[in-house]
Amino acid sequence: MEPQNPFNPNPNPKPTDDGKTASIVSYFWFIGWLIAYFAMYKDNKTDLSRYQLRQTLLFHIVVTVISWGLSFIFGLIVVSTGFYAIFYLVNLVQLALLIVWIIGLIGAINGEKKPIPLVGEKAQTLFPGI
Repeated sequence: MEPQNPFNPNPNPKPTDDGKTASIVSYFWFIGWLIAYFAMYKDNKTDLSRYQLRQTLLFHIVVTVISWGLSFIFGLIVVSTGFYAIFYLVNLVQLALLIVWIIGLIGAINGEKKPIPLVGEKAQTLFPGI
């Protein structure tokens, strides 16, 4: 048996991360989600990280679909009519999505399992495998 080091009383400490780090990183686009899932969540599965990873995955999918869809549809409107004011609507939608993202990020920073508007509750049932 090895003598105990007085400077390091626990030579094999367990990680003290409660899932907040993976939760926070997952909010930063798909790359952050992938890093959070594969580098942080796989070795330290917590309820908080599981909850936030589900939520952010659906949020990123919804944001991507909305952004591409609105750009395509409104782009066609602008090309066909020359009505450029429609892009203000796109900016309002993006602002609303940014606010939802900030609400979720604040919840992750605070370590809360609080659903974000629009997708939070649905994500928990859509991705049970995470």
